[in-house]
Amino acid sequence: MSNFASTKTELLDFLRARPPLIIVDSQERGRVERLLREIAAESTQEILYYTDATQVKKLGGYSTSISADSDPTVFALEHFKTHKKTVFVIGDAKRISEENYLTQEILSLVFVAQTSENTLVLVTGDPVWARLAQLGVLAVLSLPDQTERTMLVERFVSEYKNAKVIDWNSDDIRRIANLMNGFSEIQIQNILKTIAISRDMLTGDDIGDIMRQKDRLYAVVPSVDKIQLDDGIVVSGLEVLKEWLIKKQKVFFAPDEQLAKRSLGSPKGLLLVGVPGCGKSFCAKMIAHEWSLPLLRFDIGTVFDKWVGESERRMKDALAYVDNVAPCVLWVDEIEKGLSSNDDSNGTAKRILGQFLFWLSESKSKVFLVATANDVSRMQPELFRKGRFSEVFFIDLPSAVERAEALELYVEKCLGVTFNEEEMAQLIEVSEGFSYSDIECAVKELAEAAIVEGEECVTYERLIKCFKSVVPIEAANPEDISFIRQWGSERAVNASLRN
Repeated sequence: MSNFASTKTELLDFLRARPPLIIVDSQERGRVERLLREIAAESTQEILYYTDATQVKKLGGYSTSISADSDPTVFALEHFKTHKKTVFVIGDAKRISEENYLTQEILSLVFVAQTSENTLVLVTGDPVWARLAQLGVLAVLSLPDQTERTMLVERFVSEYKNAKVIDWNSDDIRRIANLMNGFSEIQIQNILKTIAISRDMLTGDDIGDIMRQKDRLYAVVPSVDKIQLDDGIVVSGLEVLKEWLIKKQKVFFAPDEQLAKRSLGSPKGLLLVGVPGCGKSFCAKMIAHEWSLPLLRFDIGTVFDKWVGESERRMKDALAYVDNVAPCVLWVDEIEKGLSSNDDSNGTAKRILGQFLFWLSESKSKVFLVATANDVSRMQPELFRKGRFSEVFFIDLPSAVERAEALELYVEKCLGVTFNEEEMAQLIEVSEGFSYSDIECAVKELAEAAIVEGEECVTYERLIKCFKSVVPIEAANPEDISFIRQWGSERAVNASLRN
C-alpha cells in the first residue's frame, strides 16, 4: 500500500471516530486536498476546506467559494454552533508552532468542536503548539514512496506518448522513480515536464538530467561535495569486486515492495581497505558512473568544531542532506582519519562516530556508501561489526595481469602508442611492486617530456627509464605494506582474482 493510500485509510478512520482535532503533517497541501476530496466523494462526510486564496469550498459538493473574510476560525466557530458532524479543514495552517493569538483562537475552536461533535483539521508541515497538539491525533502524509513515484512516471509516459517518442523500458521507469526519492508530487511532475519540453525523444540517456535537476533543489552543506564524473571511466582488474557490484546493483535498484517481501533493505555499501594508490578512491567514481548515480564526497573531518554541540549539528545536517539527495553514492575517503577518537579529550569524536553508525544502520534512504581506508590500525572496531557494510574488500598491489591492463590503458591514453608483446612483457616485469599510481606516474612522466621535447622522445627505451626512476610504494614502505597485506588476507575479501 502506498503512502497516499495508507494515510487515506488512517484519516478515514480518524474522521469516523470524530476527534475534535486532526493534524495532517505534510508539505504538500494539494496532495492532502486530493486525498480529502476522495474521502468526501467516497463517503457521506461533509468536508469544508479553507485556503486564503479560495476561501471556503465544500469538497465533493458545490464548487463556489464562501467568503470567510480571511478569518477561518470565526467562520468555523459560527458553523460549528449550528451544525454537527462537520469537518472543517484549514488547508495551510501557519504560525501555529507557539502560543499566540491565532493558536488561542484555534484552541477555543477545538473545545467548541468537541462539544458539538465536529472536527477541525489542520494541514501543516510545521510543528504544532504542544498544548494544541495534545488535544488531537496526528496523520502524516509523507513524500511519495516508490509505488507512487512509479505511478507518476508511468502516468507521464501515458500522457506524452502521443506527442513524444519515449523510449523508457520498465527498468528505466524504476530507476527514474528511484532518483525521484525525496521529491514532492508537484516537483516530480515539473521535472518530467521540463525534460519533455526540451527534447523530441526521451531515452535512458536522459536519466542523468533528472540527477542534475535534483542537485539544484537542495542547498549543499560545507562538508559534502558533489564530484563531477568524467565519461568513460575504466578501472583495471578487481574482477571479484566488479562481479559483486553487478549483483548488488540489481538489489539496490529493486522495487521497495520486492525487498520488503523478503525482509531486505538496500545494500549499505562497502569498505575498501588496501595499499595506497591501488584504486580505492577511483572505485567510488566507477560505481557512481556505472550505476548512473550522483557521487557525493563526505569529508567527516570538517564537521568538527570547537563549540559545544556544533560538531553534532553539522553531522546531522550533512546526513540529512545525503538522505535528501538519495539515491546516491556516498564516498568517505580515509574513513579512519575522520572517525578516529585517539585524541578525543571531550568525547566529541565518539558522539560523531555514534551518529554516523546510527545513520548507517537506520537510514532507509538508498545511499550506497563507499568508504576507503589506508591505515587499518586506526579504525574503530565498531566499523567492522557485521552489517555495518555489505562487504569489506581488500585491494592489493596489481598482479601481472592487472598491470598489463593498466599499462595498455595509460600508454594508449597518455602516449598514443602501442608496444609489441615482448616490450609489454618487459614493462610488466619492471613494474613489479608498483601501485596503479606508480604506473600512472611513470607513464605521465614521459607524456610530459613529449610536450617539452617533442613526440620523438616517446620510445620504449625512454619509458623503461621512467619506470626505473620511480621508487614503487612496496619498496618505499615495506613494513607498512606488509602489515596491510597481512591484514587484508585474513580479514577481508580480495577484490582481485589472484594467481
